[in-house]
Amino acid sequence: MQLETPDFCHRAQLTERMDEPCSRDELRGCLRDIARTNRWFMASRPLLHWLDALVLPPLAGPLRILDVGCGYGDGVRRIDQWARARRIPVHLTGLDLNPDAVAIAGEQSPATSNIEWVAGDVFAYAPPEPVHLVISSIFTHHLSETDIIRFLGWMERRAEIGWFINDLSRSAIRYHFFRIFSKLVGLHPFVQHDGPVSIARSFVPEDWQRMCAAAGLDANDIAIRAFAPAHLCVARRKPQ
Repeated sequence: MQLETPDFCHRAQLTERMDEPCSRDELRGCLRDIARTNRWFMASRPLLHWLDALVLPPLAGPLRILDVGCGYGDGVRRIDQWARARRIPVHLTGLDLNPDAVAIAGEQSPATSNIEWVAGDVFAYAPPEPVHLVISSIFTHHLSETDIIRFLGWMERRAEIGWFINDLSRSAIRYHFFRIFSKLVGLHPFVQHDGPVSIARSFVPEDWQRMCAAAGLDANDIAIRAFAPAHLCVARRKPQ
């Protein structure tokens, strides 16, 4: 399918194939190649950098982290490795709207993993215990701006210590690079289509400034930072 070159001054109004109905096997192949791409382009680096910089208050139990839109689960598993290396007790939950994605994430996790996988809509999800950190990776560009503003408010209410959004940065150079790169390395057809679309649907700092303001967040409480090669992140640390 040939894509029209979008106008990168604004978020593109395009759809991604992985958001449409497909078989579990098709989704598994797509998510596997997204995970490969995340590894190649160091998608976990911004989150791990943020986690390392956090000064955690004394906790009565494990650090509870919720990953919204967990997909293949590679991000949650990377956090698990981070916590084990630092001997930080954690309780990790991966939440995704698609039950097939949740099942696939569980398949890819070792038997010793204590990650909890939950299928459900984030806006209807009530964590059984208070959550310290809410994170999302390459998720928010799937939402409308109205739902992103709603999600920002949801995280602000739910996260006791802070929250972190790791998503893509919109640019023509990144769009065309990934369009060519995905074909050259033979990524899954969904990824060849959805990767450039994801970049066209993603953000620039002014987008996040506007949406955070609309969610009632003070600009002084929010950190918006780009990470090479292709990520734009929004972080909030609450005063303890």
